[in-house]
Amino acid sequence: MSEWLAAKNILMIRLDNIGDVLMLGPAVRAVKETSPHARLTLLASPAGATAVPLLPWIDDVMVWRPIWQDVGGRMAFDPARERELIALLAERHFDAALIFTSFSQTPHTPGYVCYLAGVPLRAGESNEFGGSTLSTQLQSAPTEMHQVERNLRLVEQLGFVARDRTLKISLPDDVRVTIPALLSSVGVQSDHPYIVLHPGASAKARRYPADRFGRVAQQLTQHGWQVLVTGVAREAELLHEVQRQAPNAHILVEKTTLAQYAALLERAALVICNDTLPMHLADAVRTPEVVLFSGTDYEEQW
Repeated sequence: MSEWLAAKNILMIRLDNIGDVLMLGPAVRAVKETSPHARLTLLASPAGATAVPLLPWIDDVMVWRPIWQDVGGRMAFDPARERELIALLAERHFDAALIFTSFSQTPHTPGYVCYLAGVPLRAGESNEFGGSTLSTQLQSAPTEMHQVERNLRLVEQLGFVARDRTLKISLPDDVRVTIPALLSSVGVQSDHPYIVLHPGASAKARRYPADRFGRVAQQLTQHGWQVLVTGVAREAELLHEVQRQAPNAHILVEKTTLAQYAALLERAALVICNDTLPMHLADAVRTPEVVLFSGTDYEEQW
């Protein structure tokens, strides 16, 4: 048996958004099914950690916002804080660390953190020279490779077996039963088909214009469809721009947990959204979707 398959206390690192953690699911499942007695801990961002209850193969989660993921220099200069992360990881005595990255990220910085924390096995993919920060370094996958396949490629190269490559999430029945009342609270009849339209995205460059979403909603409502426009509080202006053009559309602003939102999409006839979280959730619950890409990324990556 390889040393990777013998590992019993494995750290998985994915410090990105919720959708990125959801796409980690097939790789996590492959590791758990190959090594069912191993304990899997995910090191995640505060946002990404909210996806963990939907991925039953993860045993524990550590939440951290590291300096190497800081965008725009927003975090204060605080080396002691980063040393604290090393100490926290060292306390857990991990046997191995799987470092998952996108095509534009480096695994060497988290690999070095794991090295300092005493983690003997550290794997990631990169074309950069990083010395011995990684004990196993794969050459980077092609840029256009789908992120799910990129994650699976890493674990499969280490000997873990993926029997199912599809996105899946776990939704408890006690969440599903709350959806009819939730729909009713915003005027949607749960016993009739509805379409979810989500005009927002975390990056402005990935947003299809709200007024055009409004025209889509207008035409759908004119053809008799119930349209539910969803978003978080900071996207309220986008939602109301849609509703100005489609006054019969229904608005749902940040009233759900992540699991409830997934269950809401599961019941929908169709999801229309940008390249953002609902795209991944709809995929995982097998709801048909129309996804609008802006050209900032290769469509096949996501």
